Amino acid sequence: MESKKLEELESRVHAAHDFLHIENISEEIRTLEAEMAKPEFWDDAVHAQDVSKRAATIKDTLHAYSQAESKLGDIKTALEFACEDEAFEVEAQHAAQALAAMLDVLEIESWFSGRFDSGDAILSVNPGSGGLEAQDWTEMLYRMYSRYAEHRGWKVTILDIVPGEGIGLDKVTIQIEGKNAYGMLRSESGVHRLVRISPTDAKKRRHTTFAGVEVMPVISDDLEVDLNPADVRVDVYRSSGPGGQCVNTTDSAVRLTHIPTGLVVTCQNEKSQLQNKEAAFRVLRAKLYEIEEQKRRAEMEELRGERMENSFGSQIRNYVLYPYQLVKDARTDIETGNVDAVLDGDLDDFVIGYHKWLNSQ
Repeated sequence: MESKKLEELESRVHAAHDFLHIENISEEIRTLEAEMAKPEFWDDAVHAQDVSKRAATIKDTLHAYSQAESKLGDIKTALEFACEDEAFEVEAQHAAQALAAMLDVLEIESWFSGRFDSGDAILSVNPGSGGLEAQDWTEMLYRMYSRYAEHRGWKVTILDIVPGEGIGLDKVTIQIEGKNAYGMLRSESGVHRLVRISPTDAKKRRHTTFAGVEVMPVISDDLEVDLNPADVRVDVYRSSGPGGQCVNTTDSAVRLTHIPTGLVVTCQNEKSQLQNKEAAFRVLRAKLYEIEEQKRRAEMEELRGERMENSFGSQIRNYVLYPYQLVKDARTDIETGNVDAVLDGDLDDFVIGYHKWLNSQ
């Protein structure tokens, strides 16, 4: 192995120490562990869960960095013996490849340093214009994101799902739990455009349809959100699910209407009215928080004299199935002809590519 390659890897490991803030998070984990050791720690279950999740995230990061340091040590040791046995040179080369891949993962994780980036996400898909075609496209996107979450080892919980009239979905909201779920999935907010021969068109004509994807963070209960329960109208009704787990035998579905903003949130997939109400309030708090964040961002851009790009209604990605096959991101220009793989959840090139593009701006 060339000495230049070794120096490059050493430099990347040192850089990882800095951009991961190893000293700071090492101190933080000591503080968190001291708090977790207190007898009254679990008296506040919600706070305890948040602290435990944060501690687990830090431990994962410290373990991954420790592994990178150890791998660098293995490379140096192998190179010391390489002059006596060529097999050690091969071992060093393999270890160098493994270390480079580990550092790539650490670098990606360092991008998600926002307040909620490391936490869970609420993802909603709603059909745009196009009737049955848009409903079918909504179900396709729901399946795509569910499979993507499955590939990454994330947990998916359906909060609300409403079947379309005869085909597809009228809307769907899911909660995705996993490391950096919100940070990564922020890339997906916006309008997704589909071009194909519609399976519902007897004349086999080409159709263009749209669906909107909204991604919000799961807001912890100890975070203040301007939500007065007196401003929320709560209605209960019977689930409209198509069958199986989506059907409730009682009026357990819940609809929340936030009167000041007109926001409406529904949840009907849980078995009890109380569970649906809790889930609906979780989504409503996330929506209200996102509205406030958008206002703050708009005010900052106005003070800077810049025009803020409005992501709502903007077309972020095209999925063309006919007359050729191509998925292309309108922001990063990343594209692939393997449409089937993308629709089956192979989204890393687009998700990671978006964040790499964003961090280079």
